[in-house]
Amino acid sequence: MESTNSSSGDSQTSVQNEPLQTPEDSYPRLSERFESLLPKIQERWPEVAQQTLEATRGSLDEMIRVISDHTGINTSGVRSQLEELIDSATDRTKDLADSLEPLEKQLEELLDDLNKTLRPKIEKPVRKRPLLALGIAAGIGVILGILLSGGRRSS
Repeated sequence: MESTNSSSGDSQTSVQNEPLQTPEDSYPRLSERFESLLPKIQERWPEVAQQTLEATRGSLDEMIRVISDHTGINTSGVRSQLEELIDSATDRTKDLADSLEPLEKQLEELLDDLNKTLRPKIEKPVRKRPLLALGIAAGIGVILGILLSGGRRSS
């Protein structure tokens, strides 16, 4: 009998040592993206009030429970629909990031070209007449200061 108890004790120990993956681990950044997902969630489940969804604070389990309670759909159905919604939003975000990458490279090249062509045109007069450049910069600063203060002077 002791060997049976010790072997069952060993299996219990190994089960306890395994890390449990919660549904929250599947979507760790749900709370960060919750605000952007809220309109899509409301579109799919219009019978759930926005304030009720906001009260879940982006907790996946709490959101599933609330939607299930208000719609009558079982929790596994709500979970699969919600996960599908989150995954589709993630895919769209990745697609958008991929489409912006070439634009980012193009912008970087344009800035480099601008730096190569415009910088010498600005530096040359400043190097020739540094006091004039300093005076112009100070004058622009004074004018901006007056404009931004907008008559807040006390009499």
